[in-house]
Amino acid sequence: MNRKRNIYKLIILAVIVLLAMAAYMTIGVKFHNERLMRFAFKIRYPKLIAMIITAFTIGGASIVFQSVINNTIVTPCLLGMNSLYTLIHTAVVFFLGSGSMLVINANMSFALDLVIMGVVATFIYSYLFKVTNHNVLYVLLIGTVLTSFFSSIQSTLTRVMDPNEYDTLLTSLVASFSNVNSEIIIFSLIIIAAIIVVFRKELAMLDVLTLGKEQAVNLGVDYDKCIRRLLLAVTLCISVATAMVGPISFLGLIIANLSRQMLKTYRHTQLILGSALFGMIGLILGQLIVERVFIYAIPVSVFITVGGGIYFLYLLLAGKRA
Repeated sequence: MNRKRNIYKLIILAVIVLLAMAAYMTIGVKFHNERLMRFAFKIRYPKLIAMIITAFTIGGASIVFQSVINNTIVTPCLLGMNSLYTLIHTAVVFFLGSGSMLVINANMSFALDLVIMGVVATFIYSYLFKVTNHNVLYVLLIGTVLTSFFSSIQSTLTRVMDPNEYDTLLTSLVASFSNVNSEIIIFSLIIIAAIIVVFRKELAMLDVLTLGKEQAVNLGVDYDKCIRRLLLAVTLCISVATAMVGPISFLGLIIANLSRQMLKTYRHTQLILGSALFGMIGLILGQLIVERVFIYAIPVSVFITVGGGIYFLYLLLAGKRA
């Protein structure tokens, strides 16, 4: 009965997503002029696809991360990928200048972000996970320390950076869907498909892993290996989303908890789908407001950060009352 109810809820969310997509693609389009109409669609559809990819990767990664850590008020940003992203871009502008090909060329910038974050993630969540005797809390602590470490270096570089270079840098440090490269979208889809294929066995075991280590081991699951590989998958997904649009810290917290509160189920297929749909609704409607109401004056990440902070306080207060 609960499963059917959740399916109906997911269908409703999917319909809302389709309506939001239709609104984003059609509002403000001059249909009487064919050239202007084609131009508008050409600009909007890469943004729309980028928002769908971002919602799916961050939504899915947040649900998986919360289940692995067994805490619903944590987000994958604790792994340090957002801070590493800002450090990479700051270091490139600081040492090579804003006229460097790594800054101007979107494809090269995306590849650099993805390679560095992927290598760091592989090292931290494969090697260090073994060194710490498969202790998830130690891994979280390492991620928190690295976040502070990366932020400190980035802050130091910005303090001694040329002000004109810093103005150029700021545009890449704020999450934005204004200028999305279609080639990056194709590359991102290939990487996400590869992540799903490579980690499909571990993703299929999520329902069992949430029962606890002892129960999972009794059912024949290599618990430590699955947790290590799932953390790596989470980090790679966050790396793809961050490299494509920039850091969006609170998005995962919001959509993952909305999905859990609405569906109230242990089935991760439903939770991940619900989280992704909530993310699509928030990003598409948020970008629509940014473009039509604020005329690009405020990026959508500002609304997500403010809303996420308020929602985080609500979750803390609700948890204390419970």
